[in-house]
Amino acid sequence: MLFFFKLIDYLLAAVAITSIFIIYVGSSDQQYITAASVALSVALGLFIFNRQSVKNAQKESQKTELSKKAELYTSLLSNGTTLDYNTVLPARAKALEYCQELIDDYKSSRNLARTLYYVLQISTVILSGVTPILVLVDKLEAGQSWLKWLPVICPAVASIVASIVTSFPFEKNWMAANKAVELLEAEQEKFILGISPAYRCYDISEEGKQQQRVSQAIELFINQVNNIHLQIVQPSSDSEQGNQEKQDAQKPEESTTGQKVA
Repeated sequence: MLFFFKLIDYLLAAVAITSIFIIYVGSSDQQYITAASVALSVALGLFIFNRQSVKNAQKESQKTELSKKAELYTSLLSNGTTLDYNTVLPARAKALEYCQELIDDYKSSRNLARTLYYVLQISTVILSGVTPILVLVDKLEAGQSWLKWLPVICPAVASIVASIVTSFPFEKNWMAANKAVELLEAEQEKFILGISPAYRCYDISEEGKQQQRVSQAIELFINQVNNIHLQIVQPSSDSEQGNQEKQDAQKPEESTTGQKVA
């Protein structure tokens, strides 16, 4: 199903590109332009609608894959052991799904922050490098009035872009999100395969203790995932709190200095 929706995406994109080409090339024929405009509008509308179907299909596929991974752990248990699969497997699948949601969120944050960081950095370099060339073009007296404004506009835009880069920690957010993704994926694999002592229960022969260890492993996994998430979230909160405390500490000093001067 996911492949079918993606194929529709490609077909709609091809229709949109063809429609744009017809609009620009066949500008002499009004009927072609009208038909291409209608096709372009319909293709864009269907593309937006189909994107939601693709996301839903991806979620269903991911959910099925996580259920299979949850069942993989039972194959490592001792022969003859019968667990309460009606409660254990759904709980393990839910825990994996929760972890996967955090991984997907951090991946989207990482990609967005990394893209913005690179785009803004490249824009700053290009605008700063083009400015001297525009100054020379302005001295050539090309006769275009708008060229005279470019040596002023480009440095201003470069300054604004550089201020945005320094004001918003895109690189820091990108690195933090990447760290979170790596830690969560590693912890997820440990939980799936039971390769760490906290999640290992297939070496226990007694069925009652094994059932208890499986339940404890799920709880430990959820706690560990939350701890990783808090390690990424809390530093930014601590830094903001530290800045606020510094500002509050500076106010009494300023008032004391004012009293001494008086």
